[in-house]
Amino acid sequence: VIRSPRLLLGIEIYNSFRLVTLLSKNDPKIEIIGTKQLVPFAKNSRTHSDSQVAQVAASIKEFGFTNPILIDDENVIIAGHGRLLAAQRLGLDDVPCIRLSHLDEAQRRAYVIADNKLAMNAQWDDDLLKLELGNLEEIGFDISLTGFSDKELAELKIGDKFEQEFEENPYTDKVTSPIYEPTGEQPSVKDLYDDSRTFELVQNIQESGLPEDEKNFLRLAAGRHTVLNFQMIAEYYAHASKECQQLMEDSALVIIDFGKAIQNGYVRLTDKISGQYTAEYPDE
Repeated sequence: VIRSPRLLLGIEIYNSFRLVTLLSKNDPKIEIIGTKQLVPFAKNSRTHSDSQVAQVAASIKEFGFTNPILIDDENVIIAGHGRLLAAQRLGLDDVPCIRLSHLDEAQRRAYVIADNKLAMNAQWDDDLLKLELGNLEEIGFDISLTGFSDKELAELKIGDKFEQEFEENPYTDKVTSPIYEPTGEQPSVKDLYDDSRTFELVQNIQESGLPEDEKNFLRLAAGRHTVLNFQMIAEYYAHASKECQQLMEDSALVIIDFGKAIQNGYVRLTDKISGQYTAEYPDE
């Protein structure tokens, strides 16, 4: 296991240059180009949030500009839009670039996508990841610079991040309930669900020659095939009457109070969290 951040950085730089060398018939040459001279690719489908740009900026500040921006002969960016935004945030006037003159138009457009997608296809070895992040934290390195959020580090159960998350909110571990922030107008009730499959089953049950008690049972079971749109439900809840909101909460269509949701059995906890909850709320 490589424990040296400097060695890891050196390997990253080496691999970056080796990749460009394999792609190009000529040796890659780094050009220092002004940020105002670079042109973002108009059809770039990869987006960069403010928080992600901030992470890249923090990485550049810590490690340096280790990954040059890839450009074509017209200074149009092929790969590195996020790095340019981060450089601008840091107030950098110039950035290192590599010009990929050997690529034709189709290759350039394809590589804009491939550069992002190929990296996303990689997987983590969780055991080695935990070990390496843990070792970096032990030697005092700020592991937030690796790009992992506090929540992700808590889920990996990495040192202080896990303990802090656990102590601040004992209900966050392994709770996977979707969270939506209503932003639009109230949708219609018909937008909250899709019962086409349920209706089809009920029709078949109705036309069957089964006894009425069996039909009633199967009608109830058919409701399981109704698909609920929880994002629309959250939008509807925000505009609903107090009485409707209460009934939606009672049906667990929305979860406002995690303590109540746990008590009613709508949210399940791991054994460790459940034990702490039981100790704190012995009467529930």
